[in-house]
Amino acid sequence: MAITDSYSNRGLPEPAAMLRLIKPITWFPPMWAYVCGLISSGAGTSGQWTYIILGVLLAGPIVCGMSQAANDWCDRHVDAINEPERPIPSGRIPGRWGLWIAMAMSVLSLIVGSMLGSWGLGATVLGVAAAWAYSAEPVRLKTSGWWGPGLVGLSYETLPWFTGAAVLAAGAPSWQIVTIALLYGIGAHGIMTLNDFKAVAGDRQMGIRSLPATLGPHRAARVACWIMAVPQAIVVTLLTLWDKPLHAIAVLTLLALQIAAMRKLLRDPLANAPWYQGTGIILYVSGMMVAAFALRGLL
Repeated sequence: MAITDSYSNRGLPEPAAMLRLIKPITWFPPMWAYVCGLISSGAGTSGQWTYIILGVLLAGPIVCGMSQAANDWCDRHVDAINEPERPIPSGRIPGRWGLWIAMAMSVLSLIVGSMLGSWGLGATVLGVAAAWAYSAEPVRLKTSGWWGPGLVGLSYETLPWFTGAAVLAAGAPSWQIVTIALLYGIGAHGIMTLNDFKAVAGDRQMGIRSLPATLGPHRAARVACWIMAVPQAIVVTLLTLWDKPLHAIAVLTLLALQIAAMRKLLRDPLANAPWYQGTGIILYVSGMMVAAFALRGLL
């Protein structure tokens, strides 16, 4: 408590609160997608480790961390209702420190992105722009239950996958890679919708039209399940057509397990959404890696 009071008295953010602000638990999806892009590119890793390590750090701690800081700053009034213990509404990150952290990390993102060549820099610009478009006025796409989760899904899955493939291959990825990355990005819309279940009360008060707030928990959960399942079914079909039957069977099996988990989710979406995020999402991202190895074999 004495350490906390010391930082508070000096108007400085607590180090632990700054780490919580950038939410390390959220870094995994874009880092995983970037690795999927590296694998799917079919390029060798000899002499490429700088690009690999920098890209993983950029996708996770830097760009994703920046997006979390920007979102918490722009959401500080909603969080005061839904989760007042968060770093900004609780005062552990005082004043405008949340904004300064998000802006400094935006600059850092562009600097690191420039080290990955033109493809890496271009993707970083898109990622930073998407993060602020999602959270900040006047755009604030997170107020839409359709556009907001869609943008996050594409930013978390499609963009880093595309970037990993482009950086390692030093060129535009094949249309097969782009297609699979896009499908998994679309499916992630459903994952992002499930994340909105924890904030229904505050979203309704603040005019954020998330799907759980506008459709109700049960209808929103059904929509999320369809959005997650259909793109994966298309991936299975494409892998079959591309003469990758074993990979197609593996993705289909993972999808079947997700559908079984969805049945439990739909019984009580508000109670079971956190459980599904810890089970069904693991199956989802496992399918991404299977598809990445299948794509590698096409090249």
